[in-house]
Amino acid sequence: MGRPIDARGWIFEVRDEKAATETWLRIGNLKSWNRNESENEETADTTTNDSEGYYEQDVMQRGATIEVEGLYAQVTTGAPDPGQAYIDNVWTYRLGADSRGRIRWRHQTQSVWVLWDATVTPGEQSGGTNDKTSWGASFTRCGKPKTEAVAGGGTPT
Repeated sequence: MGRPIDARGWIFEVRDEKAATETWLRIGNLKSWNRNESENEETADTTTNDSEGYYEQDVMQRGATIEVEGLYAQVTTGAPDPGQAYIDNVWTYRLGADSRGRIRWRHQTQSVWVLWDATVTPGEQSGGTNDKTSWGASFTRCGKPKTEAVAGGGTPT
């Protein structure tokens, strides 16, 4: 039986579509995440008299979302976190066919990335007098997921 893995060990990155070469930006300062593999699922009822009173269905469409939440981050230079800044200032403002981007994610112990073509919806930002500013985003998968080995042989850490 396998050992449970820490939720804090998940890594989420977005692809910088503006960069001349393939560039992935880590989304920093995350506090929580949620992946829902049944979001946007559609089914067709296939129950007939031959079902003898038992419900039957076929899945016609699969969908999935990832929601990430954390703290609005600035690195030590005063510049914002690269992943958060790309989502907030670039990806969020793209529309139509341009609204799709790429996200990849894996646990730090895994040697394979899961890649999604996705759209992004920015999350709410808030805070009170003695709070840090919150930050978040939701990604909706578009199409079938892909996988890719971690560069450099993918030795799990």
